[in-house]
Amino acid sequence: MPETLGLIGSGAIGSTLARLAVAAGIDVVLSNSRGPESLADLVAELGPRAGAATPEQAAHAGDLVVVTIPLIAYDRLPADALAGKAVLDTMNYYPQRDGLMDEFESDRITSSALVQQHLTGATVVKAFNNITAHQLGTLARPAGAPDRSALPIAGNDAQAKRDAARLINSLGFDAVDIGTLEDSWRSEPTTPVYVAPYQGTPPTGLGEAERFHWGLQAPGVPVPAAEVLELVGKADRGPVRAGIVPGV
Repeated sequence: MPETLGLIGSGAIGSTLARLAVAAGIDVVLSNSRGPESLADLVAELGPRAGAATPEQAAHAGDLVVVTIPLIAYDRLPADALAGKAVLDTMNYYPQRDGLMDEFESDRITSSALVQQHLTGATVVKAFNNITAHQLGTLARPAGAPDRSALPIAGNDAQAKRDAARLINSLGFDAVDIGTLEDSWRSEPTTPVYVAPYQGTPPTGLGEAERFHWGLQAPGVPVPAAEVLELVGKADRGPVRAGIVPGV
């Protein structure tokens, strides 16, 4: 378990991870593009284990670092400061938000593989990208709990994946290794393991917008490791056209 978790991006996913980490006894250093002062309320809520910094400072401070910003801004990540770090990448490609990006429209590369190309000195692990911030918070359970959920991870470095799995375990989930960064598309938008299994079945009679907002507030249902493996195995690669799920 890391002593300090660095967070680059402190929106919905980042702040939820920070809350889970503090509850697990992990110090957190939060950052965003607006500056440390914008995080004063969140740091006050989290207590003495939390601090705010610049992205570069959060990168240096973290034993592990989570990057959770809109994918379109991936090239602003501080590559030098992240060198030598295991970096957990929560980012997904949402064309509705990021605009059309040829790399992904043509399936030439996965988003995490592109991030790895930018962060040449780091080891990237895809994680926390297939669940909303709300269910990330509500479904966390202690190790061994019968209703514990699992989350997929993907990466090219075995040690970085072990480090990511230990963090995920500390935060209340099992980790399921689904392969390399080239395999990470299997947990991205439009795939069977993305978001919907953790939300459960919506009430009947809801319109599209109502279903969307219901999903962002649903308490969630457990998705164990065996089910994650089954869903990942059903994934079929294709163009990303899913409705955007706010996650950063």
